[in-house]
Amino acid sequence: MLIRGGSDVLLAAPRYHGAAGVSTAFGTFGELLQGVLPEPDADFLVTLPVARWTTAQFRADPWATDVDVRPAHKHKARRLARMLLTAAGAPGGGVVTIDSSLPEGKGMASSSADLVATARAVGNALRLDLAPDVIEGFLREIEPTDGVLYPAIVAFDHRAVRLRSWLGSLPTLTIVGVDEGGTIDTVEFNRIEKPFSAADRREYARLLDRLTAAVAARDVATVGAVATRSAEMNQILRPKRLLAAVTGICGAVGGLGVAAAHSGTMLGVLLDTRHRRYVEQVAETVHRCSALRAEVSLHRTLSFD
Repeated sequence: MLIRGGSDVLLAAPRYHGAAGVSTAFGTFGELLQGVLPEPDADFLVTLPVARWTTAQFRADPWATDVDVRPAHKHKARRLARMLLTAAGAPGGGVVTIDSSLPEGKGMASSSADLVATARAVGNALRLDLAPDVIEGFLREIEPTDGVLYPAIVAFDHRAVRLRSWLGSLPTLTIVGVDEGGTIDTVEFNRIEKPFSAADRREYARLLDRLTAAVAARDVATVGAVATRSAEMNQILRPKRLLAAVTGICGAVGGLGVAAAHSGTMLGVLLDTRHRRYVEQVAETVHRCSALRAEVSLHRTLSFD
Protein backbone atom coordinates (compact mmCIF):
# COMPACT_ATOMS: atom_id res chain seq x y z
CA MET A 1 0.00 0.00 0.00
CA LEU A 2 1.22 3.51 -0.75
CA ILE A 3 0.40 6.52 1.36
CA ARG A 4 0.99 10.21 0.73
CA GLY A 5 3.44 11.92 3.05
CA GLY A 6 3.38 15.41 4.47
CA SER A 7 5.87 16.46 1.79
CA ASP A 8 3.48 15.40 -0.96
CA VAL A 9 5.39 12.21 -1.70
CA LEU A 10 4.37 8.58 -1.54
CA LEU A 11 5.89 6.16 0.96
CA ALA A 12 5.31 2.44 1.14
CA ALA A 13 3.63 1.49 4.40
CA PRO A 14 6.04 -0.10 6.92
CA ARG A 15 6.10 -3.90 7.01
CA TYR A 16 6.77 -4.23 10.72
CA HIS A 17 7.26 -2.21 13.89
CA GLY A 18 9.64 -2.24 16.84
CA ALA A 19 12.67 -2.55 14.57
CA ALA A 20 15.95 -0.64 14.51
CA GLY A 21 17.78 1.01 11.66
CA VAL A 22 21.24 2.54 11.40
CA SER A 23 22.70 4.73 8.67
CA THR A 24 25.31 7.39 7.98
CA ALA A 25 25.88 10.58 6.01
CA PHE A 26 29.16 12.29 5.22
CA GLY A 27 29.94 15.93 5.83
CA THR A 28 31.64 18.54 3.68
CA PHE A 29 34.45 21.03 4.09
CA GLY A 30 32.47 24.09 3.15
CA GLU A 31 31.94 24.27 -0.59
CA LEU A 32 34.03 24.35 -3.74
CA LEU A 33 31.71 27.06 -5.06
CA GLN A 34 28.68 28.88 -3.68
CA GLY A 35 26.75 31.82 -5.02
CA VAL A 36 23.77 32.89 -7.09
CA LEU A 37 23.18 32.28 -10.81
CA PRO A 38 21.51 34.73 -13.22
CA GLU A 39 18.07 33.09 -13.22
CA PRO A 40 15.55 33.88 -10.43
CA ASP A 41 15.88 32.09 -7.08
CA ALA A 42 19.10 30.39 -8.15
CA ASP A 43 21.15 30.11 -4.97
CA PHE A 44 23.45 27.12 -5.39
CA LEU A 45 26.52 25.41 -4.02
CA VAL A 46 28.95 22.72 -5.12
CA THR A 47 29.77 20.17 -2.43
CA LEU A 48 33.22 19.20 -1.17
CA PRO A 49 32.63 15.84 0.57
CA VAL A 50 35.08 14.86 3.31
CA ALA A 51 35.75 11.69 5.28
CA ARG A 52 33.86 12.69 8.41
CA TRP A 53 30.45 11.25 9.15
CA THR A 54 27.29 11.39 11.18
CA THR A 55 25.78 8.08 12.28
CA ALA A 56 22.11 7.89 13.24
CA GLN A 57 20.23 5.01 14.83
CA PHE A 58 16.46 4.83 15.03
CA ARG A 59 14.73 2.32 17.27
CA ALA A 60 10.99 2.18 16.65
CA ASP A 61 8.66 1.78 19.62
CA PRO A 62 5.01 1.10 18.75
CA TRP A 63 4.01 1.81 22.36
CA ALA A 64 5.65 5.23 22.55
CA THR A 65 3.66 8.43 22.03
CA ASP A 66 6.45 10.53 20.52
CA VAL A 67 10.00 10.53 19.20
CA ASP A 68 12.91 11.08 21.56
CA VAL A 69 16.27 12.28 20.25
CA ARG A 70 19.75 12.03 21.69
CA PRO A 71 21.50 14.46 22.08
CA ALA A 72 18.39 16.36 23.12
CA HIS A 73 19.23 19.53 21.18
CA LYS A 74 18.90 17.76 17.80
CA HIS A 75 15.37 19.12 17.37
CA LYS A 76 15.41 19.01 13.57
CA ALA A 77 16.20 15.30 13.56
CA ARG A 78 13.28 14.70 15.92
CA ARG A 79 10.97 16.68 13.66
CA LEU A 80 12.10 14.76 10.60
CA ALA A 81 11.58 11.39 12.30
CA ARG A 82 8.08 12.46 13.34
CA MET A 83 7.28 13.52 9.78
CA LEU A 84 8.47 10.21 8.36
CA LEU A 85 6.51 8.16 10.90
CA THR A 86 3.36 10.16 10.18
CA ALA A 87 3.79 9.83 6.42
CA ALA A 88 4.34 6.08 6.76
CA GLY A 89 1.36 5.61 9.06
CA ALA A 90 3.60 3.96 11.64
CA PRO A 91 2.05 3.88 15.13
CA GLY A 92 3.94 5.05 18.17
CA GLY A 93 7.32 6.70 18.14
CA GLY A 94 10.86 5.74 18.92
CA VAL A 95 14.34 6.97 19.73
CA VAL A 96 16.82 8.66 17.39
CA THR A 97 20.44 8.54 18.55
CA ILE A 98 22.97 10.66 16.67
CA ASP A 99 26.74 10.36 16.87
CA SER A 100 28.72 12.81 14.75
CA SER A 101 32.34 13.73 14.13
CA LEU A 102 31.22 16.95 12.43
CA PRO A 103 31.46 20.14 14.50
CA GLU A 104 28.32 22.27 14.60
CA GLY A 105 28.10 25.79 13.24
CA LYS A 106 31.38 25.60 11.29
CA GLY A 107 30.09 25.08 7.75
CA MET A 108 30.79 21.35 7.52
CA ALA A 109 27.19 20.28 6.79
CA SER A 110 26.66 18.88 10.28
CA SER A 111 22.93 19.64 10.32
CA SER A 112 22.40 18.26 6.81
CA ALA A 113 24.31 15.10 7.70
CA ASP A 114 22.21 14.69 10.87
CA LEU A 115 19.01 14.89 8.86
CA VAL A 116 20.08 12.65 5.99
CA ALA A 117 21.43 9.99 8.36
CA THR A 118 18.22 10.18 10.42
CA ALA A 119 15.99 9.80 7.36
CA ARG A 120 17.97 6.80 6.19
CA ALA A 121 17.94 5.21 9.65
CA VAL A 122 14.16 5.59 9.98
CA GLY A 123 13.75 4.24 6.46
CA ASN A 124 15.93 1.24 7.24
CA ALA A 125 14.00 0.49 10.44
CA LEU A 126 10.60 0.68 8.78
CA ARG A 127 11.71 -0.66 5.39
CA LEU A 128 10.63 2.48 3.59
CA ASP A 129 11.77 3.20 0.06
CA LEU A 130 13.39 6.60 0.57
CA ALA A 131 14.95 7.67 -2.70
CA PRO A 132 17.01 10.89 -2.57
CA ASP A 133 14.24 13.00 -4.10
CA VAL A 134 11.81 11.67 -1.49
CA ILE A 135 14.16 12.66 1.33
CA GLU A 136 14.62 16.07 -0.31
CA GLY A 137 10.87 16.60 -0.10
CA PHE A 138 10.94 16.21 3.67
CA LEU A 139 14.10 18.25 4.17
CA ARG A 140 12.59 21.09 2.15
CA GLU A 141 10.07 21.60 4.95
CA ILE A 142 12.78 21.88 7.60
CA GLU A 143 15.76 23.94 6.39
CA PRO A 144 18.14 24.72 3.51
CA THR A 145 20.28 21.63 3.02
CA ASP A 146 23.63 20.61 1.56
CA GLY A 147 23.76 17.94 -1.15
CA VAL A 148 25.15 15.20 1.12
CA LEU A 149 22.49 12.80 -0.14
CA TYR A 150 24.57 12.05 -3.19
CA PRO A 151 27.83 10.03 -3.41
CA ALA A 152 29.56 12.57 -5.63
CA ILE A 153 30.52 16.19 -5.99
CA VAL A 154 27.22 17.80 -6.94
CA ALA A 155 25.82 21.21 -7.73
CA PHE A 156 22.89 21.64 -5.37
CA ASP A 157 20.19 24.26 -4.94
CA HIS A 158 20.43 24.36 -1.15
CA ARG A 159 17.55 26.75 -0.51
CA ALA A 160 15.18 24.89 -2.84
CA VAL A 161 16.67 21.55 -1.67
CA ARG A 162 17.07 19.91 -5.05
CA LEU A 163 19.85 18.47 -7.15
CA ARG A 164 21.04 20.76 -9.93
CA SER A 165 23.71 18.57 -11.53
CA TRP A 166 26.03 15.65 -10.83
CA LEU A 167 29.66 16.67 -11.37
CA GLY A 168 31.46 13.44 -10.45
CA SER A 169 34.51 12.61 -8.36
CA LEU A 170 38.10 13.77 -7.86
CA PRO A 171 41.27 12.12 -6.59
CA THR A 172 41.59 12.33 -2.82
CA LEU A 173 42.84 15.71 -1.59
CA THR A 174 44.09 16.79 1.81
CA ILE A 175 42.69 19.94 3.38
CA VAL A 176 44.59 21.85 6.03
CA GLY A 177 41.72 23.56 7.78
CA VAL A 178 41.83 26.85 9.66
CA ASP A 179 38.94 27.71 11.99
CA GLU A 180 38.43 31.42 12.64
CA GLY A 181 36.34 30.59 15.70
CA GLY A 182 32.73 31.03 16.73
CA THR A 183 29.70 29.47 15.08
CA ILE A 184 27.26 30.47 12.34
CA ASP A 185 23.54 29.67 12.19
CA THR A 186 23.13 28.44 8.62
CA VAL A 187 19.37 28.97 8.60
CA GLU A 188 19.80 32.62 9.61
CA PHE A 189 22.63 33.04 7.10
CA ASN A 190 20.43 31.81 4.26
CA ARG A 191 17.82 34.45 5.09
CA ILE A 192 20.28 37.23 4.31
CA GLU A 193 19.65 38.91 0.98
CA LYS A 194 22.59 38.19 -1.31
CA PRO A 195 24.31 41.43 -2.43
CA PHE A 196 25.59 39.99 -5.71
CA SER A 197 25.29 42.11 -8.85
CA ALA A 198 24.22 40.90 -12.29
CA ALA A 199 27.91 40.76 -13.22
CA ASP A 200 28.62 38.63 -10.14
CA ARG A 201 25.84 36.23 -11.10
CA ARG A 202 27.25 35.87 -14.60
CA GLU A 203 30.66 35.16 -13.11
CA TYR A 204 29.17 32.48 -10.88
CA ALA A 205 27.67 30.85 -13.97
CA ARG A 206 31.07 30.86 -15.67
CA LEU A 207 32.71 29.46 -12.55
CA LEU A 208 30.15 26.66 -12.37
CA ASP A 209 30.78 25.76 -16.02
CA ARG A 210 34.52 25.86 -15.42
CA LEU A 211 34.26 23.71 -12.29
CA THR A 212 31.98 21.19 -13.99
CA ALA A 213 34.52 20.73 -16.78
CA ALA A 214 37.42 20.55 -14.30
CA VAL A 215 35.84 17.80 -12.20
CA ALA A 216 35.05 15.80 -15.34
CA ALA A 217 38.69 16.17 -16.44
CA ARG A 218 40.01 15.55 -12.89
CA ASP A 219 41.83 18.86 -13.21
CA VAL A 220 42.52 19.58 -9.55
CA ALA A 221 44.48 22.77 -10.28
CA THR A 222 41.44 24.39 -11.89
CA VAL A 223 39.22 23.07 -9.11
CA GLY A 224 41.48 24.85 -6.62
CA ALA A 225 41.46 28.07 -8.62
CA VAL A 226 37.64 28.10 -8.77
CA ALA A 227 37.41 27.41 -5.03
CA THR A 228 39.74 30.33 -4.29
CA ARG A 229 37.75 32.70 -6.48
CA SER A 230 34.51 31.63 -4.79
CA ALA A 231 36.05 32.31 -1.37
CA GLU A 232 37.10 35.77 -2.57
CA MET A 233 33.65 36.61 -3.96
CA ASN A 234 32.02 35.53 -0.70
CA GLN A 235 33.90 38.22 1.24
CA ILE A 236 31.12 40.70 0.51
CA LEU A 237 28.64 38.40 2.24
CA ARG A 238 30.51 36.52 4.98
CA PRO A 239 34.03 38.00 5.32
CA LYS A 240 36.87 35.77 6.49
CA ARG A 241 39.52 37.84 8.27
CA LEU A 242 42.21 35.23 7.52
CA LEU A 243 41.46 34.69 3.83
CA ALA A 244 44.36 36.78 2.55
CA ALA A 245 46.79 35.09 4.93
CA VAL A 246 45.58 31.58 4.12
CA THR A 247 45.66 32.32 0.38
CA GLY A 248 49.23 33.54 0.79
CA ILE A 249 50.19 30.34 2.60
CA CYS A 250 48.58 28.28 -0.16
CA GLY A 251 50.68 30.06 -2.76
CA ALA A 252 53.87 29.73 -0.71
CA VAL A 253 53.55 25.94 -0.31
CA GLY A 254 52.33 25.29 -3.86
CA GLY A 255 48.80 24.33 -2.86
CA LEU A 256 45.90 23.97 -5.26
CA GLY A 257 43.70 26.68 -3.79
CA VAL A 258 41.61 27.70 -0.79
CA ALA A 259 38.19 26.28 0.02
CA ALA A 260 35.81 28.25 2.21
CA ALA A 261 32.87 27.36 4.37
CA HIS A 262 30.80 30.13 2.82
CA SER A 263 28.23 30.09 5.62
CA GLY A 264 30.68 28.94 8.31
CA THR A 265 33.96 29.71 10.02
CA MET A 266 36.42 27.48 8.15
CA LEU A 267 39.04 28.04 5.47
CA GLY A 268 41.18 25.27 4.04
CA VAL A 269 44.29 24.88 1.89
CA LEU A 270 43.74 22.18 -0.75
CA LEU A 271 46.73 19.87 -1.31
CA ASP A 272 47.18 17.17 -3.95
CA THR A 273 48.12 13.88 -2.26
CA ARG A 274 49.95 12.85 -5.47
CA HIS A 275 52.35 15.81 -5.39
CA ARG A 276 55.99 14.76 -5.16
CA ARG A 277 56.47 17.05 -2.14
CA TYR A 278 53.14 16.20 -0.55
CA VAL A 279 54.46 15.29 2.92
CA GLU A 280 56.58 18.42 3.06
CA GLN A 281 53.64 20.50 1.82
CA VAL A 282 51.40 19.25 4.61
CA ALA A 283 54.00 19.89 7.30
CA GLU A 284 54.80 23.38 6.02
CA THR A 285 51.14 24.32 5.63
CA VAL A 286 50.29 23.17 9.15
CA HIS A 287 53.29 25.08 10.53
CA ARG A 288 52.42 28.29 8.71
CA CYS A 289 48.70 28.09 9.54
CA SER A 290 49.45 27.44 13.22
CA ALA A 291 51.17 30.82 13.33
CA LEU A 292 47.82 32.47 12.54
CA ARG A 293 46.64 31.70 16.09
CA ALA A 294 43.66 29.76 14.80
CA GLU A 295 42.65 26.14 15.30
CA VAL A 296 44.23 23.97 12.60
CA SER A 297 42.88 20.58 11.51
CA LEU A 298 43.49 18.01 8.78
CA HIS A 299 40.80 16.54 6.53
CA ARG A 300 40.65 14.17 3.57
CA THR A 301 38.19 14.55 0.74
CA LEU A 302 36.11 11.59 -0.36
CA SER A 303 36.68 10.02 -3.75
CA PHE A 304 33.79 8.02 -5.19
CA ASP A 305 35.67 6.25 -7.99
